Amino acid sequence: MGDPKGFLKVKRKVSEYRPVEERINDYSEVEERLSDKDRRDQASRCMDCAVPFCHWACPLANVMPEYQDRIFRGDWVGAWALLQDVHPFPEFTGRVCPALCEASCVLGVNDEPVTIRQNELAVIEKAFDLGLVVPRPPKKRNGKRVAIAGGGPAGLSAAYFLNRAGFNVTVYEADKAVGGYLRYGIPNFKLNKQFIDRRIAIMEREGVVFKTNARIGTGRYAFGTTGRGAEIIDVKKLEQEYDLLLLTIGAREPRDIAVPGRELGGIVQALDFLSLQNRALATEQNDFDAVNANRKKVLVIGGGDTGSDCVGTANRHGAEHVIQIEVMPKPPEHRSPSQPWPLWPTVFKTSSSHLEGCERKWSVNTKGFRGKDGKVKTVDVCKVEAVIENGRTVFKEIAGSGFEIEADLVLLAMGFTHVVQDGLVENLNLELDERGNIRTKGSFHTSNPKVWAAGDSRNGASLVVRAIADGKAAAEAIARSL
Repeated sequence: MGDPKGFLKVKRKVSEYRPVEERINDYSEVEERLSDKDRRDQASRCMDCAVPFCHWACPLANVMPEYQDRIFRGDWVGAWALLQDVHPFPEFTGRVCPALCEASCVLGVNDEPVTIRQNELAVIEKAFDLGLVVPRPPKKRNGKRVAIAGGGPAGLSAAYFLNRAGFNVTVYEADKAVGGYLRYGIPNFKLNKQFIDRRIAIMEREGVVFKTNARIGTGRYAFGTTGRGAEIIDVKKLEQEYDLLLLTIGAREPRDIAVPGRELGGIVQALDFLSLQNRALATEQNDFDAVNANRKKVLVIGGGDTGSDCVGTANRHGAEHVIQIEVMPKPPEHRSPSQPWPLWPTVFKTSSSHLEGCERKWSVNTKGFRGKDGKVKTVDVCKVEAVIENGRTVFKEIAGSGFEIEADLVLLAMGFTHVVQDGLVENLNLELDERGNIRTKGSFHTSNPKVWAAGDSRNGASLVVRAIADGKAAAEAIARSL
């Protein structure tokens, strides 16, 4: 390493957020960038640790120590050369990844870990600034054709690597633009959509073909719930025209809640709320006011990242106040003994959205909704205790702990499942596992030899970085197979 003792001299310094009073009035990204000198100092903290567990923890097997050393030396060209070999979209994960690598950083055993995520973002943005990221179409095509259904992180990753390997790749996307959850789920204040467009433009110039408003289906069934009114491309025709069809349709079926009063107005799925906002900013949606949080008492049910995104979006609408509840207990401030290094720990986190204004409550379960004139007005909740029964966590109501929360907009942010329409599964000769995901055999191929699956559609809802990694692995498997 450039400075083996750098971690002894330099303390961890993260990029700051723009002032709250400024950022809640717009949808620009909240995170600022450090100077080149500060970034080089942060890269110097990477130790000569012999066994880089950051590399082990990263789904993409990123080579963190090597490009940290290049950053420290001011060799941005070398850092980018290393990064681009393993990672197709560091501009995405550099903004939205929870940084599994940092949880496994050896320095983090008894100190604060290296700022790996932000260093990664610095490399890719510096590469764009220096004009290093340019279209590099393959020198030779192999004559094989692959169709990809779904333009989210997994589909884009598979397309990127298959195209580099010389395949002719066409990505079919049900929506008006590609990106999937990156575009229609993650708020602009975390990921500005210009960075997706910038990458898609490069991929197009490299030879990847994108067809939007195109749903893959057969008969009256089709993948893609967001592309209603889009052209339905017959999957049987694709099976004839392409050597292989890869399904990367994601896991976008939101979990619901079955309690009294669920039918009331003003109870909205989080992804619908976030998607409408992103579409409004992209001038795709005209009826956004139907789910606006302005001057409303907002309750977010679910304590994860999607719930946090709802908090930030509601604050930008001008919500009267925002409360976020979570059925799980409040996580500890520090890593617990049951989750020792280098495992990923469940610890208390405060996002930029929480800092903008939000009351948070843990160990709270929703019992029902009450309304007036068909619209929700209050939510009945209670405190619960998490106990283990027969190896499973169950939540038991604490007697006498019930209370009400006023809310005229409730956002359900409880995660996602994946349910493919049975008719389409049958017509494609696909099988589902016990969780409702597409069952794959061997690596990524389904029970239909010409149809493969990757990403959340086969693994269930997970992280963007895992979807990208699965798309990459699928591309490698397809290349070996064809």
